[in-house]
Amino acid sequence: MSREVRVRFAPSPTGALHIGGVRTALYNYLFAKKMGGKFLLRIEDTDQNRFVPGAEEYIRESLEWLGISPEESPWNPGDCGPYRQSERKPMYMQYALDLIEKGHAYYAFDTSEELEAMRERLTAARVVSPQYNSITRTQMKNSLTLPAEDVKARLASGEPYVIRVKIPRNEEVRLNDMIRGWVLVHSSTLDDKVLMKSDGMPTYHLANIVDDHLMNITHVIRGEEWLPSAPLHVLLYKYFGWEATMPALAHLPLLLKPDGNGKLSKRDGDKLGFPVFPLNWVDPFTGEKASGFREQGYLPEAFLNFLAFLGWNPGDERELFSLDELVDAFSIERIGKSGTKFDIAKAKWFNEQYLRSKPNPELGAFLSAGAKSEGFEVPADKSDAIVSLVKGRVTFPADLWKESKFMVNAPTNFDEDVAAKKWNADAVRLLGSYAAALEGFEGTFDAVAAKSLLERTAESEGLKLGKVMQAVRLAVTGLAGGPDLMEVFAILGTAEVAKRIRFALSKLTIVG
Repeated sequence: MSREVRVRFAPSPTGALHIGGVRTALYNYLFAKKMGGKFLLRIEDTDQNRFVPGAEEYIRESLEWLGISPEESPWNPGDCGPYRQSERKPMYMQYALDLIEKGHAYYAFDTSEELEAMRERLTAARVVSPQYNSITRTQMKNSLTLPAEDVKARLASGEPYVIRVKIPRNEEVRLNDMIRGWVLVHSSTLDDKVLMKSDGMPTYHLANIVDDHLMNITHVIRGEEWLPSAPLHVLLYKYFGWEATMPALAHLPLLLKPDGNGKLSKRDGDKLGFPVFPLNWVDPFTGEKASGFREQGYLPEAFLNFLAFLGWNPGDERELFSLDELVDAFSIERIGKSGTKFDIAKAKWFNEQYLRSKPNPELGAFLSAGAKSEGFEVPADKSDAIVSLVKGRVTFPADLWKESKFMVNAPTNFDEDVAAKKWNADAVRLLGSYAAALEGFEGTFDAVAAKSLLERTAESEGLKLGKVMQAVRLAVTGLAGGPDLMEVFAILGTAEVAKRIRFALSKLTIVG
């Protein structure tokens, strides 16, 4: 009988959740749902020195915003809790002691000064990567080199110690990564990592193995930065006797800078003007602010779609997927091995597609919110027409108001460049006549009628419409460009267009 698929996202609460971490969470979620399994969240807070207040709640809010909340978490516990490693602290020591008893780990009493002296000796001997390993441990102060009675006395006296894994000197470690295939590593390249720190807290290496085992995790999908640690984790599963239930491993490719040179960082976002976090974040210690995708106007469904394609593809030409469609299409096999360049232009494209496809009433709510933020109100009978006219020009919800505010708030200022070039005697003559024609207009006034009336007015004044058209736009909107002007006229109505023209004629002076 096959096991239920159970995956986990295990972030550390050390600050804002990076977009790479969000992608890891998404891939775990998609895989779990595709396989009919469970998605868990575990907070890995064993390093209390790096704990940042508010970071845990930030993780929770980010996943909720995106609609990928876990079935089991610190806030929604299942049968495998607690879901914070700091709350699981009492259980880890017994597993570390079990490894010591089996001969796969040992006590190390070396001080920080002694460790530094060891590294300096190795560096002086031109060792490229100084390590505490199968060779150097024989010259250090640990339970492998000290007499048993000495070790016992040191432990009884409360002398600080760590517990290190005992890596074999000459062994080939193999693992079959779901993305990268077989990975072979020789144990001579590995060091004796610390499993239990002197403060009694486990390191990531011990805690994540124990927790994954006790939480019945079947697949570990995590970032490429953990690939160098994977051989150690394989050995730990072997040493505990848990090889039969060891999770399948999948190491995701890196998210790269837009130019492809190196891992994407917050500094890249700051430099190039885009967010690398899902939500706004304020560092509680420094007060430093970082912008988020949500606050910049990205829709969660667009952001998820964008994220999914940063390393994965469906194998065909489709690009737009709902979350349910992503679940149906997702497979680990279609995740690439190489890093993926971050392309903010593509993120904006996704947002445009999702925003423009929304029904007008929903877009109208965005428009209304933008108007209210500046003290205006969009007439209910014009909202649909306005969003229909401008939605093809927007990338973010806030753009709906930016692109259409001139239709709600008549201009009192006018683009100076256009006025200097296009506001001439011909334009003034045409606009005066057009305002009069509008004031006397009877019948249905739509875009076709507005254009026909303007063309007849230009013809009667002996003017070519193309030469004065920008001045007409300037008079009614105050702007150099914008959506279809005749559609704007239809929305405003004859009285409002005439009123605006009269104001512009009184305000603007012919140049030259």
